[in-house]
Amino acid sequence: MKIIPLSEGSFTIDQSKEFVPFNHSNDDLQQRSRGSLLVEIQPFLVLTTSDVLLLDTGLGFTDELGIMQIHKNMALHGIYPSDVTKVLMTHLHKDHAGGLVRLDTLKNEYQLSFPHADYYISQKEIDVATNGYSPSYNIEKLSCLLHHEQVHLLKEENGVIDGYIYFEKTAGHSPFHQSFKIVEGHEIIFFGGDEAPQLQQMKTKFVAKYDADGKRAMELRVKWWEIGNNENWNFLFYHDIGTPTYCNKGI
Repeated sequence: MKIIPLSEGSFTIDQSKEFVPFNHSNDDLQQRSRGSLLVEIQPFLVLTTSDVLLLDTGLGFTDELGIMQIHKNMALHGIYPSDVTKVLMTHLHKDHAGGLVRLDTLKNEYQLSFPHADYYISQKEIDVATNGYSPSYNIEKLSCLLHHEQVHLLKEENGVIDGYIYFEKTAGHSPFHQSFKIVEGHEIIFFGGDEAPQLQQMKTKFVAKYDADGKRAMELRVKWWEIGNNENWNFLFYHDIGTPTYCNKGI
C-alpha cells in the first residue's frame, strides 16, 4: 500500500471553532485571541490494490479560483477527485469534514467533492452533527449527505468494509468517533483520527481537555501504541505534519 499525506498547513482555533491560517515565519501565537490552539491539518490518501482511499477530508478551504486545497494537494501526486473510490470518516468536526462536499456556485448547492466515491460515516455521528447543538460541525454542509446514495451510514459499532477495511467505534474524542484499520497482505495501516493525532501524544500518557472522554482517549492511545508496535502497524497522524506516519520498522 502507498500512503500519501495531504498537508493543509497550520492553523489556530479558539472558542469560535473557526480555523485561521498560521504562518510560522510571520505570525505570533500570542497575537491570536486568548486560548487559541495551534493545530496542523493533514488528510491522507491510501492506495491499495483495489481502492484509492481518502481518510478524512481536511478543512475544505478553496483558493481565489474556487479550487479546493485538498484537490490541489492530490493533483500534485497525479490523483484527482474522480479517482477516489472510498472516503473514510473518523468523525465530522469541521477540520476533518470540511472537504466532504463543495459548493457548486452555478447551482448554488453542495455536491460531493469526490463524485465517484462511496462515503463511510457513523450514523450516530452524523445525527449528532446535524442536530445543531455544537459549533464544531457545519450543519449546512453535512445535511446534504443524509440521503445521498453514495453515503453509507454505519449503524454498527464495529465491522469490516469490503473484507479489508476495519472500523470500530472508539468514542474518545467525540461520542461516536471511529478508527480505521486497513489490512492488505502483511501490511496494516491504522488511522485513529483525533484519538491518535500526533506521534508525541502516543508516547505520553495524558488526558486532553478537548476530548469528550479524555481518559478513554488516553487509554486507547496506550493500547494502540502497544499493539501497533508489536504488530508493526503504520500509524497515520492527522495533526502531525512533521511526522505524518510512523512504523517501528519503517514504511
